Amino acid sequence: MNAATLRDRVRYWWRKEIRWWLVIGLVVFSLRSSLADWSDVPTGSMKPTILEGDRVFVNKLAYDLKVPFTTHHLAEWSSPRRGDVVVFFSPHDGTRLVKRVVGLPGDMIELRDNRLILNGQAAEYQAIAETRLRDVAVADRVSQTFAAEQIAGRWHAVAGIPSAPARRDFGPYRVPEGHYFMMGDNRDNSFDSRFYGPVERGRIVGRATAVVLSFDREDYWNPRWQRFFTPLDG
Repeated sequence: MNAATLRDRVRYWWRKEIRWWLVIGLVVFSLRSSLADWSDVPTGSMKPTILEGDRVFVNKLAYDLKVPFTTHHLAEWSSPRRGDVVVFFSPHDGTRLVKRVVGLPGDMIELRDNRLILNGQAAEYQAIAETRLRDVAVADRVSQTFAAEQIAGRWHAVAGIPSAPARRDFGPYRVPEGHYFMMGDNRDNSFDSRFYGPVERGRIVGRATAVVLSFDREDYWNPRWQRFFTPLDG
């Protein structure tokens, strides 16, 4: 095959096949970047709400519309609420994280012995329903404590690890304007705003609303069918 024939074939495949697949790929990834996505959760920092091996659906239109493949906002129509589970880029190292919004701009945040105090008012706690722990490993149920926490009239599950060294006291701290205070539901196993500070509004990717898929890493990645397509609380 001579060079001229090879060039002709390359042009043909570019016109007839490759170009259109590239266009389709660009459209699909642009939509994923701007509208919706899913996020893999490799750690237990949001346990028991989100478990290791869960993949959560991220609604990127929950608060705003962004330029594809960037964090630049084209329009904003809402803001994160207390209790929302959000995906954002960490101000510490840029890693994409999933945490819960605990404090809004201007809020005073305080933690005493793992009990949250928001704007001077202590959060309400109560025993957690056993059904909320059905997918938590037996070893974790033994070593951890669980409760339901209410902030801004919304209930969600939280966990603690009494035997682990952790930052159970914090603040009081005023959240600056344009920022949000994030914490993991597993309070003793979460690297969050207690360590790297509040998160700028522009770093927030979207709101996590449901578990789409779930695979048990401790059981040969077997599917946890009962968690497929289940909504997150809050």
